[in-house]
Amino acid sequence: MAELDPTKLSIDPATQEMLKKAQADGIETIFDRAQVMKPCPIGAEGACCRICAQGPCRVPPPKKAKEGEAQKKQAVGLCGATAETIVARNFARMVCSGAAAHNDHSRGTALLFKEVAHGKAQGYEIKDVAKLRKVAKDWDVAITEGEGDDAKPRPKEAIAQELADKVLLEFGQQSGEITYAKRAPKKRQELWRKLGIVPRGYDIEIVELMHRTHMGVDQEYHNIIKQCSRTALSDGWGGSMISTDLQDILFGMPVPVAGEINLGVLKEDMVNIIIHGHEPLLPEMIYVASQEPEAIQYAQNKGAKGIQLAGMCCSANEILMRHGIPVAGNYLQQELAIITGAVDAMVVDVQCEMQSLANVAKCYHTKLITTDDRARIEGETMHIPFDEHHALDVARKVVREAIDNFPNRRAPVLIPSMSHPTVVGFSYETIQYLLGGSIRGSYYTLNDNIIGGRVRGVAGVVGCNNCRTMHDNAHLTMIKELLKNDVIVLTTGCSAMTAGKFGLLTPESAKEHCGPGLAEVCETVGIPPVLHMGSCVDNSRILMAATACVKAGGLGTDISDLPAAGAAPEWMSEKAISIGHYFVASGVYTMFGVTFPSTGSELLTDYLFKGIEEELGGKWDFEPDPELAAKKMIAHIDLKRKALGIDKARERVLFDMDMRREMAEAAAAEEH
Repeated sequence: MAELDPTKLSIDPATQEMLKKAQADGIETIFDRAQVMKPCPIGAEGACCRICAQGPCRVPPPKKAKEGEAQKKQAVGLCGATAETIVARNFARMVCSGAAAHNDHSRGTALLFKEVAHGKAQGYEIKDVAKLRKVAKDWDVAITEGEGDDAKPRPKEAIAQELADKVLLEFGQQSGEITYAKRAPKKRQELWRKLGIVPRGYDIEIVELMHRTHMGVDQEYHNIIKQCSRTALSDGWGGSMISTDLQDILFGMPVPVAGEINLGVLKEDMVNIIIHGHEPLLPEMIYVASQEPEAIQYAQNKGAKGIQLAGMCCSANEILMRHGIPVAGNYLQQELAIITGAVDAMVVDVQCEMQSLANVAKCYHTKLITTDDRARIEGETMHIPFDEHHALDVARKVVREAIDNFPNRRAPVLIPSMSHPTVVGFSYETIQYLLGGSIRGSYYTLNDNIIGGRVRGVAGVVGCNNCRTMHDNAHLTMIKELLKNDVIVLTTGCSAMTAGKFGLLTPESAKEHCGPGLAEVCETVGIPPVLHMGSCVDNSRILMAATACVKAGGLGTDISDLPAAGAAPEWMSEKAISIGHYFVASGVYTMFGVTFPSTGSELLTDYLFKGIEEELGGKWDFEPDPELAAKKMIAHIDLKRKALGIDKARERVLFDMDMRREMAEAAAAEEH
């Protein structure tokens, strides 16, 4: 195992410290493997086809001809498939897999929601009745019973039962339009219908896209990407949005809460349980079980002071923003958490778990506990399947296993001292409230500051870590460049954790990192300049925030009119491609870093980066340098400001109530 320089692999001091310990302990991590195994350049460009047994066929672009030589033709696959077809198929299958991951997550949440509605799910309850009633209206579920003066509120259980049935039916729906498509601005809905890309259901779009990309089916790249758009929209405006809504109803809508992040949240004298994954269903119950006096007493009987629960990846974001449970780290820190020697159990569900966790856990005392039948890991310590009917009992068993393991620690414990305070929990509803209170809450306050120039624009910076680039560096560099140029940042996932680790999720950071306009706004409202909106599926909250900006008036009539941009500077998963494409299909300029899976076809890349904007109003872009990427995003924001006629300084106009009422009425008329 070659010796690594941790300072060249991550900008996070806690990660650097644990990489040094890993080398001292002789433990191989993803950072070691990345040095040995180099990526396939043809596969990285999407130019390798393996969908039939005649291949794999590689179609790298021809080398430039030397002077006086004829240019060689582009290679094709054995069946005659061009680079455009092969790369489009591979891109489509990434979108398909990513959408499937989110929509399957959503199905599980909906099934639990139904059981809770019928009183059959141990430990769960409907916590946010106000959001239940709001969501029910979107699904044409009555929230009152009786008529006229005899009308009275309908029981929450009855509302939830009918809502659950309607939601679950939409997964298998074969025709029509998904319900949440009507949440988009009216102009965007009309565009989707014109292009024929409004999703019919969730499962049908994924199945059809897989069929189209089978050998010998769809062989025209524009047509393949069209179905990509419909499938991605079934994720962003479907499965992900449903997951977010139902989880808010079940577990409570996030509101600003203080938290803490990085490996320093672990405690040597406590039972440390790390919850890792993406579905918050069991983690909610593990939180409850870890707080029970009997569990705490049992831990103390084993020699611990108590129980320290910490999150990893998006399950971490879920329990952080609802309960203030600290976050141990993001994707590339999962092995390193175990290497501290202090983790008594790592409990995983689905998505982004490294198979190597089992080998690392065996080198220490950590129990690796899988909890989902869809996601077993060879070498796992044990499998305790989640059962929604007995969820609290399952959670208690998990907690007890961790406590029983506390006395078995054998390696010297080394926990980095680094951890940072955060303020998280900014749902789009919470942002609206902060901007105007419960009576006058509206995104118009944000729009007014954008129009007036104090806020230049809005950027969504989201996504994973990737070991092919320096850990956390691209996220941090991009976000800082945006902030100093008065661009407010909305963030989710591992990117949100990076922002937290470097102090950007606190209101105090605005004064240090923001331009004068954004700093003034953050100080006035009392918010951080980077707003933590949740987990991967919660990117749907950013869609709703963008829609709310359109409806508030003054910044155009569609999402594509907004001075806004999106980015995933360290992406690595197929979910990221699905997320990126549903933002493009929603009208957003979307920037990715590290690499891009279409560069094996110049024609397809040109279409995704330029041509598709003529159809959808949004487009892809790729720039591995995060500072240059941020500058491109700012340039796009400035172009949108110019198109709206707000690129020049103007005198501030104070709107009275009559003027605000007129704007609200105009926006409502436009919506209908």
